[in-house]
Order: sequence, then C-alpha cells, then structure tokens
Amino acid sequence: MSSTTPQHVPFDPAAILAIERPHPKLMTYYFICCLLTVPLFPILIIPNYFRYHTMRYKFAAEGVSMRWGILFRREVLLNYSRIQDIHLQSNFIERWLGLGRVLIQTSSGSATAEMTIEGLLEFEAVRDFLYTKMRGAKEKGAHAGAVSTTVSSGGATLDSTAAAELVTTLRAVSDEVRALREAIERKKTSGS
Repeated sequence: MSSTTPQHVPFDPAAILAIERPHPKLMTYYFICCLLTVPLFPILIIPNYFRYHTMRYKFAAEGVSMRWGILFRREVLLNYSRIQDIHLQSNFIERWLGLGRVLIQTSSGSATAEMTIEGLLEFEAVRDFLYTKMRGAKEKGAHAGAVSTTVSSGGATLDSTAAAELVTTLRAVSDEVRALREAIERKKTSGS
C-alpha cells in the first residue's frame, strides 16, 4: 500500500529527469476505473481523458512540478527542501498494469499529499531520486546555516544583514501598533 523508507532500487538520475509525461497505461487505468461505474462512464471518461493528455511533470535542479488541465489549469511546484515525506501507493488495478503513484507531503500541515505523481512504471526509482534530492537539499541548507547566520521561514532564507533589517522593521511596526492601540484606548476612556 504505502512505504516510507526507500528500498535502494538502482536508478538513473538522467532517466528520472527525462520523465515528462505519465505512461500510456495510465489512460488504460482511467478507462477501467470509469468503466466500473457503468452508467457514469461517458461523464467520467472525458475529464480523465483530458487530465491524462495534459498532465506534465518536470524534475529540475531545485524541485519537481506537475501541471494539468485545459479549462482549469492547475500547477503544483515543490522545492526539494520542502519535502517532508514520500509514499508509494498502488491499488489492485495499478499493480496489475505495473503502475504506481508517488505521494509527496510537505510541511504545509495538510494530512493529504501536496502532490501525487501518477502513471509511473519506475515509481520506486522516482521515490529514491526524490529522497536523494530531499536529503541533499536539507544537508545543503544545514551546511549553509553553519557557515553563515541565516533565518529561514516558509522556504525563504535571509542572510544576517537582511535578518537584522527585518527585525528592526518589525520592531518599528510593533511600536506603531502599540501606540495606536494606546491612542484608541485613551480615546475610548476620555470619550465615555
């Protein structure tokens, strides 16, 4: 069903970077799933057909992206450093077709996967590739933090000068808000 630890499947990074589309067996999977809902088949097959034909993946140096849709275009971009957990999932029909899904979770706090890369034959190799990139990005971030003072929040990183300027600005904003609150309180008590 799902796995949280990689099984050291050998993978070729160049082959993973070359993946741009799901395997054609994904359309077969969609067809079978829609066929199982006999009366709804004509309604369900159309969006799945367009989803399959517009689905694109891109594995880049900084992260992975996925996009699909014609009328309502959807695109998800994830930096490797934001990835928290990676799961593999494959139901009975997907296993029969040799397909699998890679579910990627981030630190967003959501219980569901931020991105689901589906229609892959080499799903275990993709998982291992993502684990390698995730660890490399986190080690790179930890090493950069040891070399210079940085502040990181929500994926943005500031050097010590920018962090000091930000702290100064935030303190000034805090002082303004406090002064406004005190002025409002004085007005309320004097106006009563």
